[in-house]
Amino acid sequence: MTDLLRRLHGPDPLVCGILNVTPDSFSDGGAFGDRAAAVAHGLRLVAEGADLVDVGGESTRPGSRSPGVAEELDRVVPVIEELAARISVPISVDTSRPEVMAAAVRAGATVINDVRALGNPGALEAAARLRVPVCLTHMPKPPHLMQRDPSYVDVVGEVREFLLERTDACARAGIPREYVIVDPGFGFGKTLDHNLALLGSLRAFTELGAPVMVGLSRKAMLGRITGRPVDRRQAASVTAAVLAVQRGAQVVRVHDVAATVDALAILDALG
Repeated sequence: MTDLLRRLHGPDPLVCGILNVTPDSFSDGGAFGDRAAAVAHGLRLVAEGADLVDVGGESTRPGSRSPGVAEELDRVVPVIEELAARISVPISVDTSRPEVMAAAVRAGATVINDVRALGNPGALEAAARLRVPVCLTHMPKPPHLMQRDPSYVDVVGEVREFLLERTDACARAGIPREYVIVDPGFGFGKTLDHNLALLGSLRAFTELGAPVMVGLSRKAMLGRITGRPVDRRQAASVTAAVLAVQRGAQVVRVHDVAATVDALAILDALG
């Protein structure tokens, strides 16, 4: 845990590999629903250079609906358990449910990545008990509603204020501030213009004093800009990750780990 916290607050960006164990994620839904396939992909992400593997059993694509608790547990816990026995890099669980958080940490996860920013009943208390780093994401509405006419007066200011409030809520619940990571939530209740404003002003989030995680990989905003379908957005995704790191992101959550690692190596070589 100490090493992970040190790296989260260190000078070098981390690459978080995405492992969706869902039938309906926007990019790779169904590809890793089988346990063996999921574990094999997790091992591949690590071999490609991932510093962290994020395992999620609930799709948060626009329009999606949540699985039942038992179904989510069945999806993520066996995969985390097997990966934890076979890899040395930290494992994150992408969930909003206290029951899944607890079971995942027991299975070997050492980070909680919550798109609902620990807003579900009992989530704050569970995270405080589990004593692992938490990532708080801005998502103003549930996935099945979030893209219905998203509107902000000042998107950067409003998202920043939300993340500051949730960070303070974590502190009040007993979660150490150094355990908190923030994520502006690209594509979660935002238009293309909103997403571009957030990316352009990412430094405003680093001023919160917490590491910033950014998830832009293969998202619809990149398709809007390039005109390419989801399976042909690698170049755009890697470019977006590099731009995010240049603007202060400490963690980039990506599908294409090897390409992102290479791109960041070149960025680092420039000093």
